[in-house]
This record gives sequence, C-alpha cells and structure tokens, in this order.
Amino acid sequence: MDTAVGEYKAAILISSDRAYEGSRKDSSGPMLENHLKDLGFQIIFREVVPDSEKKILKVLKSWIETGTVDLIITSGGTGVAPTDVTPEATLKVIEKRIPGIEEAMRRESAKFTPNSMLSRSVAGIADRILIINLPGNPQGALENLNVVVPALRHALDLINGKKPDL
Repeated sequence: MDTAVGEYKAAILISSDRAYEGSRKDSSGPMLENHLKDLGFQIIFREVVPDSEKKILKVLKSWIETGTVDLIITSGGTGVAPTDVTPEATLKVIEKRIPGIEEAMRRESAKFTPNSMLSRSVAGIADRILIINLPGNPQGALENLNVVVPALRHALDLINGKKPDL
C-alpha cells in the first residue's frame, strides 16, 4: 500500500491554553510536524491557539480560504472538559463528516486507554481539505494519526478528484 503523500501540503493547529500562554511547552506540534514530514507532507502552517472555539474557528477558516493545504491536523480540545471545543469549531467548517476515521481512532485508542471513549474527535472535509482532530496528549495524537495513515493518501486523492488505484 502506497502511503507516500509527497505532493500534499498540511497544516497543524494546536489548541491549548497552557501552550498558548507559554506555561507548558507544545510537544504535540513539533512531533506531529516531524511525523507528517516523514510521510512526505510539506508543512505550510503550524499554530498554537488557546482553547477558544472562536479562535480555533478563525484559524481553520483562514487556512481553508488560502486553498494552500490538503490536510489540517488539530491536536487538543477533543475531550469532555468545559474548555474542549475543537470538535465544535471543526463541525462549523466541514461539509462532509467522515465517521469511519473517528470510529477507527477511538477503536484503536481503546487498546491503550479506556479514556478513549471520552474522545469527541471529528474528521471531515471542508472545501477539498481533510480535517482530522487528534487528542492533545502527544502520544495519543501520534497513535491516532498512525491509525489514519494507511488510508490517508487514498482519502486525499479522492477528495482532490483523482482516481486512485485500489
């Protein structure tokens, strides 16, 4: 299975009050960037925002409007805490939801932690851009991203109107 995605561009959005304020180092962003680069992605944007639906939504909309990325990965704000609002912002920009990605990530995460059932991560398409919410925990974010990797190229090809070989 071909998982190389060299022609595709990605953006990474970290939602974390503490990382935004500088009271905690952002570990997820650099780790996700390195992993996506290893997969062949060119990283166009990476930003840290506070846990604010309005700010998350603003960044998502601005990245979608540029038309320069094919994949947006978010990390953080997917749980059940009052400040966890990344799925709400994502749902406001996507046109098609992809429940299979969401289900696969939760199913695989359950092998590592029972807390995976608290995940509200969303995946979907906004204007030919695949958006996937990942947990804020760096290890959980990487594990969830790796669940999607085998289908990532196929998904991006289809979203971009290509006729990939199965």
